[in-house]
Amino acid sequence: MTAGRAQPGRSGRPPRRTSPGGAGSDGSRRDRRQYPARRAGAGAAPGRDRDVATRGLGGEQVEGRRAVRELLAARRRRVRAVWVSDELPASPLLAEIGDLAARERVAVRSVTRGRLAAMARTDAPQGVIAEADPLPEADFAELIAGHAGVAPFLLLLESVTDPHNLGALVRTAEAAGVTGVVLPRHRAVHVTPTVAKAAAGAIEHVPLALVAGLPAALRDLRAAGIWVVGLDAAGDTSLFDLPVATEPIALVVGAEGPGLSRLTRARCDVVARVPQAGRLASLNVSVAGALACYEVARRRSA
Repeated sequence: MTAGRAQPGRSGRPPRRTSPGGAGSDGSRRDRRQYPARRAGAGAAPGRDRDVATRGLGGEQVEGRRAVRELLAARRRRVRAVWVSDELPASPLLAEIGDLAARERVAVRSVTRGRLAAMARTDAPQGVIAEADPLPEADFAELIAGHAGVAPFLLLLESVTDPHNLGALVRTAEAAGVTGVVLPRHRAVHVTPTVAKAAAGAIEHVPLALVAGLPAALRDLRAAGIWVVGLDAAGDTSLFDLPVATEPIALVVGAEGPGLSRLTRARCDVVARVPQAGRLASLNVSVAGALACYEVARRRSA
């Protein structure tokens, strides 16, 4: 840490830096009343995530048993219908989906495996697909303010474009107690069917906010007294020695390849690295983010 910095816990607002904080993815006709309409990329090959959200968070199509179960259980948004393959064997999770759908008065329709595969936008929908209203966006200012008695613990993602990574990060965030996830409105993946499935229902429980630009969002966080910690392989602080883990904190992880941008690093109070003993240069963004989230959670619980 820079000499003369205010120590964590002695000031509600991190001091401004004058220099950067460190270095550092049946073409058959169907009744539109019965089946979800394809949106972006309808002509793409089967087995790929073809629904790319360009406005708002997305999340209208949810695939996978656990993801659909959480969609129904959370009751955050209207569910229009659920489709289930007629070849699925009975299971407790399927029975629970049926019970939750009945409680919410959502139609459950049985379709052939071929029909369901034609509707799917992921590689393995697990025989269950739901159609719902888009995910509601959380208010960024409310995430900054936090909840009574709970210090903000935010995760910000810069230019993450791989839907599997975003889904894994949201799932980890929910498990680690993150109070909100923040995504750029542009040049980043939002909630596609692959994201929803990889998150295994976590998108229904973690507040997700969109911001116009990450650097401006970091400025607002610092002005509100929230410590901004960027993750970078060339960071000058070890993640395991993070001095501000118990303070109001925002973790920032960068894109799969380039990592944090220069401007984003410059607006971080601390740039931390994950210590590595192996020969590889870096970790996958979802793994690095998971380690950081749980290190903060561990320090807070202690």
